[in-house]
Amino acid sequence: MRPHSRPTCGRSDPLLDLLYAQAVAARRRYYERHPQARRRLRQPVISVGNLSVGGTGKTPLVMAIAEWLRSRGERPAVLSRGYGRRDRRDGVVVVSNGERVMARCDEAGDEPVMIARAVPGVIVAVCEDRYLAGVVAERRLGATVHVLDDGFQHVQLARDLDLLMTSAGEIAGGRVLPFGTLREAASAAARADFVVVMDADVAAARAEAWTLGISQAAAARRVIPAASVSTPVFAICGLGKPQQFFSLLRDGGYQVAGTREFADHHLYTRRDLAGVADAARSCGATLVVTTTKDIVRLEPLEPWAMPVVAVAMTLDFQGWDQLAAVVDQALARAREAA
Repeated sequence: MRPHSRPTCGRSDPLLDLLYAQAVAARRRYYERHPQARRRLRQPVISVGNLSVGGTGKTPLVMAIAEWLRSRGERPAVLSRGYGRRDRRDGVVVVSNGERVMARCDEAGDEPVMIARAVPGVIVAVCEDRYLAGVVAERRLGATVHVLDDGFQHVQLARDLDLLMTSAGEIAGGRVLPFGTLREAASAAARADFVVVMDADVAAARAEAWTLGISQAAAARRVIPAASVSTPVFAICGLGKPQQFFSLLRDGGYQVAGTREFADHHLYTRRDLAGVADAARSCGATLVVTTTKDIVRLEPLEPWAMPVVAVAMTLDFQGWDQLAAVVDQALARAREAA
């Protein structure tokens, strides 16, 4: 087993899959049958989520929507649970008030800090209780719309639009936890209003949407800026699907001399970085390249044993106009109902 890699189970029990799927489905059905049990914020809520764990491109979609809303004159708030934070204090952590970044990775989590840095002017609030985070964003910080990060399973909060991220075949051909990667049975996907299919074209995205029972779809691919250095680099990352980042670097013109994978949300140590520096030198690299998500977990360890630079991954869409129209319509409906 590689260091920091995920363990895999040696056997598969369909009964456990079934029990897990039934428990999650029962919870969802309860809130669907008792809508009054869902708490509703004053401002519209757009949920971005997925059915599988890790690596679906959900966070870049959150950032793209938040930036688009800001460009339209909205004051969006990204509501996150702050997965992976070490300092799990009670209450709401305001990562960004829309003017400046106010929290560290250990108290907010890596993705909220990354979002706050990448999308200036957007409020980012972290709390296990996303409703409470939204109340703070509305009443203290003036949020006019919320983007619920990783919200598809957070059914206790009412939303006005459900956006789902996936890749072709990932849901229909998947199994639920604990022996698969799906958080819910594939049939739950039909609850989404819109699906964004990664690494596909529009035709494939529409076919995937039809398979999942979703009426509207767009396609997206991860992209990075062209290589900014011409020397050999050593690439590291702690993502759900690290090989995608390494492939993007090579496709973008980086001379990737070596790579090292870490677990998603891995908390780096000085020993990790010393080992990375040794491995980089051994293959002729003088620079370490990582993601904007990883860099927020690396910064507390400065100075580094070798220079480290971050490369941002964004999404290139086919069908963005349709997605934007769906968001616009959802905002209009929510405000008319209010």
